[in-house]
Amino acid sequence: MNTLQQEIAQAAAALVVDEGMDYGQAKVRALKVLGLPSRTALPGNPAVEAAVREHIALFHADTQPRELRALRELALLWMERLAEFSPLVGGAVWHGTATRLSDIYLQVFSDDPKAVELALINRNVEYDATTVKGLHGQPVEALSLQVRCEPLQDWVGLHLLVNDGRAQRGALLPDELGRKPRGDAVALRNLLDASESDTP
Repeated sequence: MNTLQQEIAQAAAALVVDEGMDYGQAKVRALKVLGLPSRTALPGNPAVEAAVREHIALFHADTQPRELRALRELALLWMERLAEFSPLVGGAVWHGTATRLSDIYLQVFSDDPKAVELALINRNVEYDATTVKGLHGQPVEALSLQVRCEPLQDWVGLHLLVNDGRAQRGALLPDELGRKPRGDAVALRNLLDASESDTP
C-alpha cells in the first residue's frame, strides 16, 4: 500500500471511530477531507481496519474497551432472545473495534423471512425494513431497530439481516485475513469471558 492510500486509510479510520461511519462511506468522505479526486484508488477494508485499531489505541484506549464490552453484552442479549434464528454477530462488535458509535449487525437465518418480523412484533419491538446484500451477495431483508444500552446510557442501532437457512453454509468460513468473519453466541460469550479475565 502506498503512502497516499495509507493517508486515506487513516482519514477514513478517524471518520469510522469518531463519527460512526461505515468503511465505504468513510473512504469516500476521506477523499473529500484530503482534497483528492473522486477517482483516487481507495485502500482495502483490511487497511482501514488496521488504521482503525491504531486510531483507537492512540485516542480511545481508555474508553473503547468498556464501550466494546457493553455492545458485546447487548449483542449477546439479543442473540439469546433470537436463538431460534441461529444468530451470528459480525462487524466491529465481533472484531473488537466497536465504540459507542458502532451499530450491532446480526445475521439471522429462517426459511420463513416473516418469522423474524413476527418475533419482533410479538415483543412489541418497532423496526424499519430495508433490502441489503446478504451473506452471499443476494438481496435480503434487513430489520433495523434502536435498542437501549444502559451501560452507555444511549441508544444503539441493531440490524438483523434475514438470510434463508441455506445461507448458513459457509457463513463461518475465514475471511481474507484468515479470521472467522462472525461468531455465534457461544463464541461471543467466550470473548466476553476472555476480556473479563484480562481485566486487572
